[in-house]
Amino acid sequence: MTTTDVNAGTTTTETPEGVALTDGAATKVRALLAGAERDDLALRIAVQPGGCSGLRYQLFFDERELDGDVRADFSGVNVVTDRMSAPYLMGATIDFVDTIEKQGFTIDNPNATGSCACGDSFN
Repeated sequence: MTTTDVNAGTTTTETPEGVALTDGAATKVRALLAGAERDDLALRIAVQPGGCSGLRYQLFFDERELDGDVRADFSGVNVVTDRMSAPYLMGATIDFVDTIEKQGFTIDNPNATGSCACGDSFN
């Protein structure tokens, strides 16, 4: 399913599993992959124990294929989530922001009931 936020001017594509990647995030990932000069990498999104709120997001490039991976393609970007992380990420939207105040990937996750002050972890 693809949705467009007319006010923000962004398009988001959602997989049946519920993870979404905005066009801005897909563009940034494609640029990073082009700089790495590798076509065998996927963006892996995982939830790991840690941080002051109990869980923390991990985004990294990965060449591995793990048993039970949930795979999706967003405008040519392969996105992979392990089966243990997938329930925590259902309905989450991953974006890339580049402003004076902040630069980096952001995750808007409706499953997070709270987060720490630094915003790096959630519960």
